Amino acid sequence: MSTALLKVNDLRKAYGAIQAVGGVSFEVMPGEIFGVIGPNGSGKTTMFNSVLGQITPNAGSIELKGQNITGLSPLELSRRGVGRTFQTLQVFGKMTVRDNLIVAAQEHHGSMLSRMFAPSDSGLGAKADALIDQFHIRHVAHALASTLSYGQQKLVDIAMAFMAEPDLVLLDEPCAGVNPSLVGGISSLLKELNRNPKLGRQSSFVVIEHNMDFVMDLCHRIMVMVEGKVMAIGTPAQIRANKQVLDAYLGN
Repeated sequence: MSTALLKVNDLRKAYGAIQAVGGVSFEVMPGEIFGVIGPNGSGKTTMFNSVLGQITPNAGSIELKGQNITGLSPLELSRRGVGRTFQTLQVFGKMTVRDNLIVAAQEHHGSMLSRMFAPSDSGLGAKADALIDQFHIRHVAHALASTLSYGQQKLVDIAMAFMAEPDLVLLDEPCAGVNPSLVGGISSLLKELNRNPKLGRQSSFVVIEHNMDFVMDLCHRIMVMVEGKVMAIGTPAQIRANKQVLDAYLGN
């Protein structure tokens, strides 16, 4: 039986009397796309940021490949093979698409000072070019990121997360603000990366997203959070058939 890539056990985070995350436990297996859904205020983002080292949980543990990573910084987690995207775009508007990808990989190596005086592509140009082709953004590779549409910038943002060849990528609302015509393209791209990656190691994903069609189509398993707790974990079919989930969140 395969060992979990990510294991979260009894994670808790409170802000005063408010229990934002109240004992969340789940596992993500190698090669799995794991979705997290729930209404606003359900604790998804707090859980996400606890796993990513943005905030320190009050209790519980987080393991990556069997090693305790609870409380490690985002930089240290990145060096251990964890990538992420944010709800808000993290692209550098005054840099080209290609340079954005190169900088994203440089960020994981050395100090800020060493990166400032490194060669222009630090030997990362070939990897950036391969991702540019895989993400179908060759036609804008040398354009300034600020000149791209929001959807194109979203693709660049996701591509940047893969430059360090992560084992695990946490995607925070990858479809937010994206034209519906591009949503299917993002789903297909993530499936391709998960199924048969052309670069580096196969990645597992944890995806927070409000677009239910996207989540149900993309994810192997889904966790439903309500009021800081886990209501259900199951396949898309199991989640669709769960009356408790339907009543509390999905509706008819």
